[in-house]
Amino acid sequence: MAGSNQKTLLNPTECETAVLFCDLRGYSRIINESREHLHGLLDRVNQAREVMTQNIIRHDGVIADFQGDSTLGFWGWPLALESGAVPACRAALDILRDFRRTAQRHPNSKRVPSRFGIGIAFGPGIAGRIGTRQQAKVGVFGPVVNLGSAPEGMTKQIGVPILIDRATAMSVLENCDPSECRCRRIGFFSPVKIDTPVEVYELLPPEAESLITSDHIRTFESAVAAFLEGDWDDVVELLSEMPGRDRAKDFLLLQIAAHNYEPPADWDGVIHMQRK
Repeated sequence: MAGSNQKTLLNPTECETAVLFCDLRGYSRIINESREHLHGLLDRVNQAREVMTQNIIRHDGVIADFQGDSTLGFWGWPLALESGAVPACRAALDILRDFRRTAQRHPNSKRVPSRFGIGIAFGPGIAGRIGTRQQAKVGVFGPVVNLGSAPEGMTKQIGVPILIDRATAMSVLENCDPSECRCRRIGFFSPVKIDTPVEVYELLPPEAESLITSDHIRTFESAVAAFLEGDWDDVVELLSEMPGRDRAKDFLLLQIAAHNYEPPADWDGVIHMQRK
């Protein structure tokens, strides 16, 4: 009877869920360079996974999968979410802090991950025991998984560590004080393998931990609004007020330069990503 109850509890359940993808950068290159030292490479990856999993679990998340050097965590099952995707955002920022602290303690160590990307999405999904009768695992299924994978991949091209979808950003704006976490709109994107444009935001730590101030966020979002409207001269002027090392600023300027500083005649504000 107990086994039957346990099986029922694990049954796939529809729920509002937040998914988090975290991926190390340069993994394929590192594998090719480490063919003679695979045990050492596995040790490095496992240390990075430990940082990811500890922070996901500490914020009441569930580990769904490991793929290569990436980790997929999710929230909303078996415990329902009360503040949207906020727990996933807290986990992401703690992962960011842990990796940065380790890199500062060991600045020249090749064992420390220096580049990574995190993507978060929030929406309806199915979570629980997923698989076949012969083999199954606890996991999450649905469009929200693709929506989380897309911004994680886009962190490579935009050059920022954490990107989130609009639903996640609304969770942050409605439930978080800026002293805990912040976000700023980056724009509308058409990711590879997703038909509908996605509105993407950057998740930021508190002002005390970031080069981006609250004034910078307001300036940047004004630039994004002008970018969407095709007022690109205004965009360039506004972005000149941003910090020199702001990679999101650099990304928007590169998009404008690629079109010779003039929006195309059919400009709809959507940036089409050519690769994941």
